[in-house]
Amino acid sequence: MKVLVINCGSSSLKYQVLNMTSETLLAKGLVERIGIEGSAITHEKIGLEEKFKLVTPMESHKEAIEHVIKALTDSEHGVINSLNDIGAVGHRVVHAGEKYANSVLIDDNVIAALEECIELAPLHNPPNILGIKACMELMPKTPMVAVFDTAFHQTMPPEAYIYALPYKYYEKYKIRRYGFHGTSHKYVAERTADMLGVNLNDLKIITCHLGNGASVTAIKRGKCIETSMGFTPLEGLVMGTRSGDLDPSIVSFIRDKEGIHLHDVIDVLNKESGVLGISGVSSDFRDLDIAVEEGNERASLAIKVFAHKVRFYIGAYIAEMNGVDAIVFTAGVGENSANMRSVICAELGNLGIKLDLVKNKVRGKETIISRDDSRVAILLIPTNEELMIARDTYKITR
Repeated sequence: MKVLVINCGSSSLKYQVLNMTSETLLAKGLVERIGIEGSAITHEKIGLEEKFKLVTPMESHKEAIEHVIKALTDSEHGVINSLNDIGAVGHRVVHAGEKYANSVLIDDNVIAALEECIELAPLHNPPNILGIKACMELMPKTPMVAVFDTAFHQTMPPEAYIYALPYKYYEKYKIRRYGFHGTSHKYVAERTADMLGVNLNDLKIITCHLGNGASVTAIKRGKCIETSMGFTPLEGLVMGTRSGDLDPSIVSFIRDKEGIHLHDVIDVLNKESGVLGISGVSSDFRDLDIAVEEGNERASLAIKVFAHKVRFYIGAYIAEMNGVDAIVFTAGVGENSANMRSVICAELGNLGIKLDLVKNKVRGKETIISRDDSRVAILLIPTNEELMIARDTYKITR
C-alpha cells in the first residue's frame, strides 16, 4: 500500500509518499506561501538528483493539494499513475484535547471534535482541518487517518497533567497539561528499544526533542508519564523564540510596565523570547554558535540557559521514574549540534550519564554516543514523524 502523508501549516504544506510494504520513501515535497504572493511547490522524487520546482499562484490548501497530486502523477517526476494508487492519507493534527489517545480513522465526528479543539490550538488546528477537508474533497473514496501530536501524552497520570488551579477550570474548560511532539517522542522511543535490543516495556527513557520548538518526555514501559510542554507549546524548555517556564505574574507586570495589551505580551513570550530574546542575535542555534566564537557573551548565555533547562528536566524525570536506562537526542538541534549535546551532558556524570566526546562528533546519524562505561545509554536518533504517521495510517486502514 502507498500512503500519502500530509502536514499542513497555515501557509505551507509538507508531504511524503511511502510504500508501506517496505516502508520505502518514494517522494517528498513542500508547498510554501499558500494564499500569499510567490506560492511555490518543490517536489523531490527519491532517486532523481534534480528537484522539480514550480512557482504558481495557490490561493487555498485545496489548490496546493491539487498541485501535489499533479506532481505525484507526473510522467517524469511522479511516483503514482493515478490517485487510485494511494491506499490511504495520513494527516498530522496538532491537538485533539482529551478526545483521542490514539490515531483514528477520520469521519464527520472526528472533524467536529477537531473543530472543538481549535480554541486549544488556534494556530495549528485550522490549517490541519483545511488539509483534511481538501483531501476528502479531492479523494472522496480514499480513507483518511488523523495522527495527533497530543495523543502519545494521554497516558500521563492526573498528578502529572492537572494544574494547581481551581478544579472547576479543568472541568469547564479542560485546562490541563497536554504535551506536544508526541509522534516524534514515540518514534525515537521505539527506535531506542530496537537499537538497544531491549523490549520497550522494560525501559525507562528520556527523549529530548530539541529544535526551535523543544520538549523533553519521560517514557516508562513504553508510556509517556511526563512531558515538558503543557496546555500550549509555550510551557517547558527555553526554545528558539518561546520563553518556556516563567512566573505567571511576569505577564501582568510586563503588560502594566509597557502599557500593552495582554495578547501582545503573549506574542512577546511566543515570538520574541527564548534564545532569541536572551542573545539578541537569532533563534537559530547555528547563528548562536558563530556568535559565541566571535565572543558574544549573550549568545553564550543563551546556550547555557537552554542547556541548563534541558538538564533540569532530565534530572526531574530521572527522579520521577526512579532511574533511567537511555537518553535520546532528536530534532534539529538534538540531531546536529554536537556542542549542545556536550554542554547538556557535561554535568551529568554522577548520574551515570557519560558522553563519549569522539562518538559525539556526528550529525544526523542514528548512533549510540555514550561511553562504554556509561550506566545510561545516550543515543542520537533522527526523528521521522512522517514514517510514524504512515505506520499508523497503514495499520488502521489495512
